[in-house]
Amino acid sequence: MSVVKREKLGKSMRYFDYNLLFLIIFLLCFGLVMVYSSSSYTSMKKYGDGAFYLKLQVRNILLGLIPMIFLTRTDYRRWKNLGVLAYFGSLVLCLLVFVPQLNRSSHGSSRWLQIGPISFQPSEIAKLALIIFLAMLIEKITKQMGKFSTIVKVVLIMSPLLGVVAISNLSTAVIIFGIMVCMLFVASPKYAQFILVGIAGMVFVVFFVAFAGYRGGRVQAWLHPETAPAKDVYQTNMGLYAIGSGGLFGKGLGESLQKMGNVPEAQNDMIFSIICEELGLFGAVCVILLFVLMLWRMMIIANNAQDLFGALIVTGVMSHIAIQVILNIAVVTNTIPNTGVILPFISYGGTSLIFLMAEMGLVLSVSRGIRLEKID
Repeated sequence: MSVVKREKLGKSMRYFDYNLLFLIIFLLCFGLVMVYSSSSYTSMKKYGDGAFYLKLQVRNILLGLIPMIFLTRTDYRRWKNLGVLAYFGSLVLCLLVFVPQLNRSSHGSSRWLQIGPISFQPSEIAKLALIIFLAMLIEKITKQMGKFSTIVKVVLIMSPLLGVVAISNLSTAVIIFGIMVCMLFVASPKYAQFILVGIAGMVFVVFFVAFAGYRGGRVQAWLHPETAPAKDVYQTNMGLYAIGSGGLFGKGLGESLQKMGNVPEAQNDMIFSIICEELGLFGAVCVILLFVLMLWRMMIIANNAQDLFGALIVTGVMSHIAIQVILNIAVVTNTIPNTGVILPFISYGGTSLIFLMAEMGLVLSVSRGIRLEKID
């Protein structure tokens, strides 16, 4: 339910958004079902255990519950003083990816840090660090947000992190840039200046596409699939076959044919295509509506947060989830060139899932700060 301002008739009650908590739990459980369904064939063939990825996903969710519960129960305002440390700490971690002794490559990309038995993606940590840092920064310079020079300064401050992430992971850099623009847009009283910010963002993307040849190849494969090498369009074509064969209500849960070695990374980036094949257009629309409902709950929390810092944190998390869902579905449906972006809470993931759950802990912490007037 939404928060309604009432005349003070008694003591205030602490609010908690159980609706959002239910949506998080439901999406995680649905994700477990779809990870098992989409990966069981590959898991059995590769590891001799049809539940291999399912077990890893359960482990990741349990690990993610630790920061989520901790951050939910901790006053989010405590993290305000750690904003600068979070920014520079994430920047250092992203730079360490380029140290050969510390990085780990997967699918031709060096995006992981390997420290002993633990490997993780620093770019996922950077998203959370960015949200906390920007919320702190914008709150301090709220009165100056109407000036275009202030927007430029904030973008310049964020440029080192954006540049470092973009070298190895352009899709994540685009998400980080999108989060930054959304948070600035919400805080700024003037909107026309964001046209120039959008142009700057497009120039940023074009530059880094040209910087790495394989990215240009993906764009060419997207524009001219009929002349592109088969390996460049194979994943996209198989995903589209899966979507097309699902029809209105799908083949039934677990009945996908394309997941049997045809769709690469069916449990990761392409899981939405398996959802479409097994549950059809109806199931796909239901999943999208669940995310819309989640964003609506976060919008209510942001509108009723007790301070600007909390509202901006929720705005940042909301922007992150919205952008990532849009990009994932756009890639799967071949609306944009192929890039590695997972579907939040549903796709198989390690670092990404854990830090998504940590972000939701922050949002729930902000919801706990909302006060309702108790009517006697």
